[in-house]
Formats: sequence, structure tokens, C-alpha cells
Amino acid sequence: MQKKMSIETKMNHPTITLEQLSIGYRQKGNAKVVASHLNAEIRQGELTCLLGSNGVGKSTLLRTLAAFQPKLEGEIWMNTDGKRVALSSYTDKQLSRIIGVVLTEKPDVKNMTVRELVGLGRSPYTGFWGMLSESDLQMVDESIALVGVSELRERLVDTLSDGERQKVMIAKALAQQTPVIFLDEPTAFLDFPSKVEVMQLLRRLARTMQKTIFMSTHDLELALQVADTLWLMEKGQLSVGTPRQLADAGTLSCFVEREGITFDERTLSVRVTES
Repeated sequence: MQKKMSIETKMNHPTITLEQLSIGYRQKGNAKVVASHLNAEIRQGELTCLLGSNGVGKSTLLRTLAAFQPKLEGEIWMNTDGKRVALSSYTDKQLSRIIGVVLTEKPDVKNMTVRELVGLGRSPYTGFWGMLSESDLQMVDESIALVGVSELRERLVDTLSDGERQKVMIAKALAQQTPVIFLDEPTAFLDFPSKVEVMQLLRRLARTMQKTIFMSTHDLELALQVADTLWLMEKGQLSVGTPRQLADAGTLSCFVEREGITFDERTLSVRVTES
């Protein structure tokens, strides 16, 4: 079952469309369904945030959208070059030029500079030996500059702060030159100022570069302030809309409120009260 809010004010075209999508796992011939009958769109030029409680299926949905695991039923349609193509029809090589992924885990790299790590984003375009051309190196430097860490180009990755490292991983995804970027909890290990910086950076990149950026997050209040569109997963249901639309519909109140916690629909803020 799904609730979907209309987004009449949005003009950007949908890059990704879910039609009656069911997600989950196949084990010994049996399907374990995590969520079903999902219908939604992710639009170009927008930052879309996926919210939901632990265990509700956010990671499963993100992995399915990124083609890390197969769907159970339904379809995921991609429209990155004016043609509507099923996600399952792409080869791995084609997907590497369409979808960039930034995972939660910190990169386990030693003795590698920022420039070298970001250069790995060029691997879909390099030859057998993986040598970077001058144009590849230019794209690497441009990507580093876009996230605002040019002064860190020659720093070793393992000497960076968590916030700096996350920006570098976003630069790596930019160097991949994909129209779509998925991020799994990109603010998970960051302090609050760094969380804000990363979220604002992602929104700016979506708008200025017309990227389709989709991220899972537990940072509800930041998502309410920064995201263009929210996907809220609850027990197999998916509610889609702007923060204001989901607030006006009462969806966010139902998700947030419990004893000692209230949601202010007017200001889109969460308040802790005395129990």
C-alpha cells in the first residue's frame, strides 16, 4: 500500500520511475518481501531524501535502485538521455556511467592521496591499464574543486576528518560523471556543522549540475530543511512529497510523534517535551 502526494509545482523531469516495485530477497526459492507496490519518481535537479525507521527496508530499497540486488516484481525505469529504459537491461559497464554510489562505510585506503582516490571515479572511462589522461585529470581536479576541498588534493586520505573524507567521496562520484548519484547515510559519522555542509553541498550540486541525487538519512530535521522531496518508508508503505506536503497531510506527525516528542507542522520542526 502506498500514499503518494502530488507535486504540482515540480517541473524537473523524472530520471527514475518505480512502477509496482516489490523489493526483498530470494532465499531457497522463496521470496521474502520487504516492501511491495511501490510507485514513485526521482527527479533531475532535486535532492531526494529517503527516511524511515531502522529495519523498515531503506537499505534494501537503495541497493535495489543501485542494481546491487535484483527486484522481486515490478519495474525500475531509467530516463537519463531521453529514452525510458528498464534498469535491469543495463550492463554493469553501462551502469557505471549512469549511477554513482557513495556508501556509508569509510574507505579503507592507505598511502593514497585525495587526488588518487577521486581519480578512481574515472575507471569507467579508462582503458585496460587504468591510466588517466590529461582530460581525466582535469575532471578529477574539477570535481575536487566543486566540493570545496582543492587545498586537500595532495593530502593522504587517512589523515582527513570525517567531514573532509565524505566530501572527497562525493568528489569521486562527481568524477564518475554519472547523471544519478545514490548516497547511503552520507552524514552518519559527521558532527552537526559537517552534516549541514554535506547536505547543502548535495542540494547545490543537484540544482547547479542538474544531477539526480537520492540519499538515505536518519537526519530528519536536516532533511526537512534541505530536501526538495522526501520518501518516507513505514512498514512497507511509501509516502512521497515535499516536506510541506507530508506535513500538511499529517504523515510526518504520525511518523515522528510519540511520548515526549511532538512535531510542529507549521515550522517543520521536532520538539522534545516533558513526559
